[in-house]
Amino acid sequence: MSLVAGVDSSTQSCKVVVRDTETGALVRSGRAVHPEGTEVDPQEWWDALQVAVADAGGLGDVAAISIAAQQHGMVVLDIDGHVIRPALLWNDTRSAPAAAELIDEVGAAEYAQRTGLVPVASFTATKLRWLRDAEPGNAARVAAVALSPRLAHLAAARLRPGRREPPRPRPDRADHRPFRREWHRVLVAQHRRVRPRPLRARPRAPGSAAPSARPR
Repeated sequence: MSLVAGVDSSTQSCKVVVRDTETGALVRSGRAVHPEGTEVDPQEWWDALQVAVADAGGLGDVAAISIAAQQHGMVVLDIDGHVIRPALLWNDTRSAPAAAELIDEVGAAEYAQRTGLVPVASFTATKLRWLRDAEPGNAARVAAVALSPRLAHLAAARLRPGRREPPRPRPDRADHRPFRREWHRVLVAQHRRVRPRPLRARPRAPGSAAPSARPR
């Protein structure tokens, strides 16, 4: 019997199911809760994944793993790939005023034409604008922004070291040109103090310790 595993790392919990590839029958499953609230240390996601995997009886006998993750989370990394502050989840609305400011500065129609989106509080771009204004010290340290789907890909690589990493998902951000698959430099400049730059190390290489927002 050949087995595959599916992982859903959602807002409230992490769920793991293992199924028979021939019949689709559920063989076993596991679950672990995520912290409450709209702000969370990304280390908690990795810890919950480990608990859910153990609860499901492990993944040593599965042939493949697929991981889905919540959207729009803001995970900011410094030049060494360390998490700077707790992640802001999609349902954190503190950046609603920042979304309104971006629309006022660029225009809703122009924003939609350039990116296919109009900024709202759930989008990462508005959270970066909030970070610029509310936490300028942290904003100045930002070298990269890791979205939740990308973290799911890295988690899959850590669970199955040596396996080929699947293609990266398209970012759902309000400063990305989806039709050209590139960042919009003019809109990124709206964040000013947030200046992404090359990292000295991968944020979560397979087999390495997971980055944490806890003080260093």
